[in-house]
Amino acid sequence: MEYRVLGTTGIKVSALCFGTMSFGGDADKETSRGMFNRCLEAGINFFDTADVYNQGVAEEWLGEFMRDCRDQIVVATKVWGRTGSDINDAGLSRRHIMQAVKASLRRMNTDRIDIYYLHNFDPDTPMEETLRALDDLQRQGKILYPAVSNWAAWQIAKALGLADLKGWNRFACIQPMYNLAKRQAEVEILPLAAAENLGIVTYSPLGGGLLTGKYTSNQKPAHGRLVENQMYVKRYGQDVYYEIAERFAAYAREHDIHPVSLAVAWVMSHPHVTAPIIGARNLEQLEPSLAAAEIKMTPEWRVEISKLSPTPPPATDRSEDQQ
Repeated sequence: MEYRVLGTTGIKVSALCFGTMSFGGDADKETSRGMFNRCLEAGINFFDTADVYNQGVAEEWLGEFMRDCRDQIVVATKVWGRTGSDINDAGLSRRHIMQAVKASLRRMNTDRIDIYYLHNFDPDTPMEETLRALDDLQRQGKILYPAVSNWAAWQIAKALGLADLKGWNRFACIQPMYNLAKRQAEVEILPLAAAENLGIVTYSPLGGGLLTGKYTSNQKPAHGRLVENQMYVKRYGQDVYYEIAERFAAYAREHDIHPVSLAVAWVMSHPHVTAPIIGARNLEQLEPSLAAAEIKMTPEWRVEISKLSPTPPPATDRSEDQQ
């Protein structure tokens, strides 16, 4: 397993991060424990979760599994989503953040959260309110590094500027969506993070299962989250994404590589990505993602694979300026 420095933190994390969204949902406790142990065996020391994953069960189980190795792993969790029925049990207000941190620490039975992500943007809360709360938590030692997921580049840039202006601790890393079918992050988010020396931990390298080799433009899933989960239906419902999946699956077959391994390796090979987050419902499904760590992708090979999907236009929309 390769290890990479996470932004400017000095922390060395595995080039693959394991996401626990399946814990307590698609994976029962025995299977979840097996996947956790297999990741440790493979050299993964970076685990990602969120307070909303299966009503907190994912955090609880991760806390139980890491009890004997807490100091050897880096743990990330998130705040923003709805965690209760009260009108204020969501968002990025100081009130909700302080309550959410306390609950996450309790569920994971740990004294600190290594990486604490803002899970999404909250238009109802001034950015200063949120950033000051994170700064206070870091100074208290309850979180070690603030981070952000699913924010636009301008929002991240504004937050970094505010932190510098106010003398608050700034984001240490970001977590954007990134895969061969969804490359918008290449336009502004990844360049911003690289320029500001932020760690980049990406999610959904398989496009919700789209890039697993099962689907083509004429062969779409009858079941599963790509058709049953409205979030994924909206995200990947257009025909163009299945056309990309078809070209990619054919390419993987021609090169005798499991498409899951190749899809993850392609994300890993981006020069600014610290680690993609992999996930699985069971041990069998996990193995091809772990195998991505063994693929040595050259810059030329990466360019070749990139041509299987459209390159997003530049931020100015002046396509004539693209190199």
